[in-house]
Amino acid sequence: MAQSKKIKSKSNSAKKNANSDFHFVFDRENYRWLIVGSAIVVFGFILMAGKTDELFVENVFTFNSHLKVTIAPILVLAGFAVQGYAIMRKPKKRSTDELS
Repeated sequence: MAQSKKIKSKSNSAKKNANSDFHFVFDRENYRWLIVGSAIVVFGFILMAGKTDELFVENVFTFNSHLKVTIAPILVLAGFAVQGYAIMRKPKKRSTDELS
């Protein structure tokens, strides 16, 4: 039984060494662009929130209808475009010095 435990510990360490070459699909810059795009989309949806009737002026989230109908959807589409750019952006090639 003692030998089987030693063999298991060797195989576990071999698995850990095999996983040391793990790397993310995206670069750090890609994730930054994804966060910026998500923030733009959320801001666009916040601008679209609230009532559209002009009679409820006392409501805090009542904006000009022009802002809700045109600017906010453009912001949402721009945010989706930024996220698409972040996904399609090719990461820069790294030298072997940067990896270690």
